Amino acid sequence: MTGIVRLVLASSLVQRSGVPMTQTYVPYSDDVETIDPDEQKTFEKIVEVMGKGGEITRERYKHYVRVSHAKAHGIVRGHLEVLPDLPDALRQGLFAQTRTYPVVARMAHVPGEILDDRKVSNPRGLAIKIFEVEGKKLPGHTGAATQDFVLDSGSPSFIAPGAKSFLASISAVEASTPMPEGVKSAVSTVSRAANAVLNAVGLNSANLDFFGHPKLHPLVETYYSQAAVRYGDYIAKLGVFPETAALRDMVEKTLDITDENGLRAAVVEWFATNSAEFTIKVQLCTDLKSMPVEDAHKIWPEDESPYLPVARLVLPRQDAFSQAARDIVDEDLLFCPAHSLAAHRPLGSVMRARMHAYEVLGMRRRVANNRATTEPMAVPSLEQ
Repeated sequence: MTGIVRLVLASSLVQRSGVPMTQTYVPYSDDVETIDPDEQKTFEKIVEVMGKGGEITRERYKHYVRVSHAKAHGIVRGHLEVLPDLPDALRQGLFAQTRTYPVVARMAHVPGEILDDRKVSNPRGLAIKIFEVEGKKLPGHTGAATQDFVLDSGSPSFIAPGAKSFLASISAVEASTPMPEGVKSAVSTVSRAANAVLNAVGLNSANLDFFGHPKLHPLVETYYSQAAVRYGDYIAKLGVFPETAALRDMVEKTLDITDENGLRAAVVEWFATNSAEFTIKVQLCTDLKSMPVEDAHKIWPEDESPYLPVARLVLPRQDAFSQAARDIVDEDLLFCPAHSLAAHRPLGSVMRARMHAYEVLGMRRRVANNRATTEPMAVPSLEQ
């Protein structure tokens, strides 16, 4: 990045406390990203490595599953409500107007394998497809009225700083794909124990967390974009935080999983009699040194810029894994960071890699399974 960053003075309102707070935010400009001249080669290598894993699981399951977030725990409909009276700095892009959008949300584990929940515990993903979204879209998404946010639990930062280090990380993970599940189970048990020790003393290991994530209910997790996105005139990270009181009471409780699909069973059981509400928050960038765009592994300090609420995600009582959900969402829909308003363009080499890889591999999966390959024009019905 060249030149002097011009800071914009913005007044933000911390809505939970009602205390006004004046803060300076870094304005978005194209030069907040530093693009490696040969990064496209790295992106293609990422597609190659992940694609090899996809071919292994395709042979294993006789069906092409997602190369990331393969096993769904719940698929639900709901709506997103933009909060009223947001300050100017938060009233950006999708969140510029107080209104309600229909959504489809898919909860899943992170790996591109169908793993036994009793044996292996990984971080979870939350993919949200928002409908009836008008406005300028990214190239390739023109004409579609949707916005996707793809988030993961475990950490507010990504496992790798950039695309090249991400390639090294996924190469190691993909190398484990052919391994027997018993080996992964042993690794998961050891990793959970080690991660518990680290967490107890206030530390964290994203690498251990991949195989040793605590066995929490998927609905009590906090989900993060982990890497930066454009936030209209500014730069931000996103988070989705559980707000339903009964779910928040379960945050420290691990599940006793007795079934290979125990996480799915827990989600389905919850939605059979309950709704779930979350707060969508954004963390605006105040300093590109402490909150870099191109280093996705760097945790942005919340004492410098806290996560601020901008919307509510409401998921009502329903069948959380209906046959229609499996047929339409699990098979036909592609949740991709590139499916976005220009105002929320993903930023940094990790995000640029994900935009490319998700699109290419998602299309490959749907073509191989003879499924629809176009973005839906309306929110699908998930009823039986």
